[in-house]
Amino acid sequence: MSDWMLRRIRERLEFTKRLGFRLGSLLSLAILPIGLISLIQTLHLSREYERSAEIALLGRTATAAAGERALLLGALGTADALGPAVLETMDRPEACSDIMRSFVERSVNYAYAGFTRMDGKTDCLSLPEPIDVSNRKTFKLFQKNQTTIVTSSEPGADRSMDYVIVAQPLYREAELQGYVAIAISRDLLRSSHMSNPGTEEARILTFNTAGEVLSTDRDIEDYRRILPKGKALSSLLSRSETTFNDLSNEDEQRVFSVIPVVPGLVYALGSWNRIEAGIGGIDVTRRTAPLLTLFLWAASLIVAYFAVYRLVLRNIRELRGQMRRFAIGERSAPPPVLTDAPAEIVDMSQTFHNMARILIRDEAAMEEAVQEKTILLKEVHHRVKNNLQLIASIINMQIRMIEHDDAKRVLRSVQDRVASLATIYRNLYQAEQLDAVEADRLIHDIINQMTNASLDPGANLRIETHLEPLILMPDQAVPLSLLTTEAFTNALKYASAPVGGGQPWVRVTLRIDGPKEVVLEVENSVGAATDAEGTGLGSQLIEAFSTQLDGEASAVSTADSYRLSLRFKVEDLPSHALPQQQVVLTSAARPGSRH
Repeated sequence: MSDWMLRRIRERLEFTKRLGFRLGSLLSLAILPIGLISLIQTLHLSREYERSAEIALLGRTATAAAGERALLLGALGTADALGPAVLETMDRPEACSDIMRSFVERSVNYAYAGFTRMDGKTDCLSLPEPIDVSNRKTFKLFQKNQTTIVTSSEPGADRSMDYVIVAQPLYREAELQGYVAIAISRDLLRSSHMSNPGTEEARILTFNTAGEVLSTDRDIEDYRRILPKGKALSSLLSRSETTFNDLSNEDEQRVFSVIPVVPGLVYALGSWNRIEAGIGGIDVTRRTAPLLTLFLWAASLIVAYFAVYRLVLRNIRELRGQMRRFAIGERSAPPPVLTDAPAEIVDMSQTFHNMARILIRDEAAMEEAVQEKTILLKEVHHRVKNNLQLIASIINMQIRMIEHDDAKRVLRSVQDRVASLATIYRNLYQAEQLDAVEADRLIHDIINQMTNASLDPGANLRIETHLEPLILMPDQAVPLSLLTTEAFTNALKYASAPVGGGQPWVRVTLRIDGPKEVVLEVENSVGAATDAEGTGLGSQLIEAFSTQLDGEASAVSTADSYRLSLRFKVEDLPSHALPQQQVVLTSAARPGSRH
């Protein structure tokens, strides 16, 4: 080969060195798997579509046989319903026959009703005269199986006497007495097929477990043409609730569907032309799938070529990575601006950089403000607690200076209320979340405080607390704690030894009842009459606190106990403060004096 020819070849192949050609070649190799995947998915979707069409055929077959299902189930239910009446009158054939005739006369669906004994004698029936069916097909089938059967009547020349018979066994206790038979006209069953819209092209027939045809939606001489070739109907029972493709007796490729009409007794067979069944177009789709895949591959190649050629994807991925890192919390510094990207992407990057810088600055200011607010609020709660404790101490000093017992009792009650408020504010400033209070811990602290302050070492009083974990907003925790203080004060005041003897007791229960309701119960033992008299202030406060909680307080008094119950709804419970487990706290009270 001469040098001139080699130069000409090199000149003609010079375009292969261009960037466009190389990118196109590489992208062709890269997109080729996508085209293959598209082809595989198209074939898979065609199979899924075929399966969906077959499932739809099952539904259409069930729709076509729905009328017959209703008639047969109604006949089975009627036979069951007639059973008790037959058992009562089977020894009186005339009365039993009257029941059967009256039933058939009132019904438009049934042509015959009767009861056949185990010897084949039928003297309880809707016909005028008794009959002997011992040589008939229905009786022989029932005598063989002794269970519910659905079969056709004896073949005859008169088509008007063509029936489907439903036989239901009848037992007296555990002894089989015979069967109740109901006859339905085949014409009635056939007409139920024709009354279902959307199944005009279906060829539907029903058959029993023995493979005997019960009804068709065409003339009885016509149905064998559309059955599966070389297959008995009884062999199709294993294909119940399925579809299959097969040749018909006319060597036509058809789709068949089999469903149970009355499970275990009657089945429906649907025979469909592939085009009528909506499956005929699938073969065309499968033949055109490679062409469609090739078109999609070419379109994808063109789009990918221009995208890569303009160098956009790399910069977009970098910018997307910056946004993701910023979104998950990497905010130590604003993301850098992409300087080597196209102008539009540089502008986007600069905008994101400015936005990130502003957000970082604002978040730092907000975090600082929130921290400062939290510190100030905790300091306020702390100072309020200290002031309340100071007031309680002053009241205690005043109690020591007063000699009048009634005045001491009143001041001690005031001191308990102030101390309860101090306990509430102590829990508020010690809590990690200022918008949530551990109500169970707060109530437990108040009870321990009042117990230690009110009971002397010589008192024989048992105090029990059963408190489930409960988180409340301060607006609800404060009135709940004050109500508990008043109720517990009254319980200490009026608790006495039971009449039958034993140790006096006080019990406080806090439990969660449902997702949004809480129940507080304060109960004390009651014995002999006490001389303690109340001012009524505690009851007024309890009622006021119940109203503040939008709750419902009720009191129940028995011969040996008195219980105050409060039920209220928890509002706006923070999700981060929900109790994770139930804890029962029990404290043994020290002996002390009555309050």
